[in-house]
Amino acid sequence: MTIRVLAAGDHFVKNSLLIDALRREVPGEVDIRELTLPWPVEPFGRVGEVDEASDVEDELIEALRGVEVCVTQMAPLTERVLDACPELRLFCVSRGGPVNANLEAAARAGVAVTFAPGRNAVATAEHTLAMLLAATRRIPPTHADLAAGVWRGDYYRYDRVGPELDGGTAGLVGYGAIGRRVARMLAGFGAEVLVHDPYVDAPGKVELPELLRRSRFVSLHARATAETAGLIGAAEIAAMPPGSVLVNCARGALLDHDALCDALESGHLFGAALDVFPEEPIPPGSRLLTAPNLVMTPHLAGASKETARRAAAIVAADVARYVRGEPLLHVATP
Repeated sequence: MTIRVLAAGDHFVKNSLLIDALRREVPGEVDIRELTLPWPVEPFGRVGEVDEASDVEDELIEALRGVEVCVTQMAPLTERVLDACPELRLFCVSRGGPVNANLEAAARAGVAVTFAPGRNAVATAEHTLAMLLAATRRIPPTHADLAAGVWRGDYYRYDRVGPELDGGTAGLVGYGAIGRRVARMLAGFGAEVLVHDPYVDAPGKVELPELLRRSRFVSLHARATAETAGLIGAAEIAAMPPGSVLVNCARGALLDHDALCDALESGHLFGAALDVFPEEPIPPGSRLLTAPNLVMTPHLAGASKETARRAAAIVAADVARYVRGEPLLHVATP
């Protein structure tokens, strides 16, 4: 029996990666159609009732005609798409969380939604450490000065240099796949690692106020939920030791960015590093664009070739389980 699959890849998790993984993993004949989505050349956004998706409902509906399985990263699984595609039975999202899928509507329609947890854990952990070091050692501004032909010897002044990781205390807010890897890396630098995560047991686990009070370096790794929105605000930043460094490579909603800018401008924080923001792209006029001692990257923490290949392999493996009639491994549908 031939199964018809739509590979709705983009310019990161490419169709060629999805198709190679499907050919390698899925038994029997597979009829694969292709649809290339515009992300990241065009930013994702809200589509219908789902978030962080490419605005391609019409193209997706057309490509899904007669299709039983869709593998994608950014395609929007909305009520409109589900209503127009009654033959769809499996929607595999090659990312850590299927925020671009309406899970309740999918369940009502009999469509299973899977995802790819841990696909970018290595890349994000490595990026987090790079951002922490860049902010602590002021690499971006010193590079910019040198590139402009300016030698800033004053950066060597005692009151302008940052702390070392070795012998310092680092606090991780969230201890999932990424947080655990960051903890191992920091321990390798000689840092004491504290953890706050109400859902897991971990060495060095403490309550959030104690973590903030003791940690010279704080890195956010929690998921964005109703409970974690604004988790780190003015009071939490003020509780950190003067001269601390704050890093967020998780989700912009975790952090009060006005409070962050206040702390950078006042000098309470030595520095900060952000890969995620309350609005993406950052709008003109944002305080983040002029805040001192702030390192920024455009939501790139999970971007590596290995992440893309791993994402394709994870979703292809669940398609193979579906074809063999086995339980799916990473199911998000209620």
